[in-house]
Amino acid sequence: MPIFEYHCNNCTAEFEVLQRVSDANTPPKCPPTCPKCGALNPTKRFSAFATAGTQKEATSDNAT
Repeated sequence: MPIFEYHCNNCTAEFEVLQRVSDANTPPKCPPTCPKCGALNPTKRFSAFATAGTQKEATSDNAT
C-alpha cells in the first residue's frame, strides 16, 4: 500500500496516511482527517517515488 502525504489547510500540519489507492479517492476515507486539528479538508501533496535498495545500487552503471 502506498503512503499518501497531506497538508492540512486549517492548521498547516503535514501528515502521511498509509492507504489503498482505491480508498484514496472514494468516501468515507477520502480525504482523511488531520491528526492534529481534526479538519476534514487536507490537500494531497506530491511525494517522491520510493524504491527498495540503496542509492549506490540505483545510480550504478549496472542498474537495470
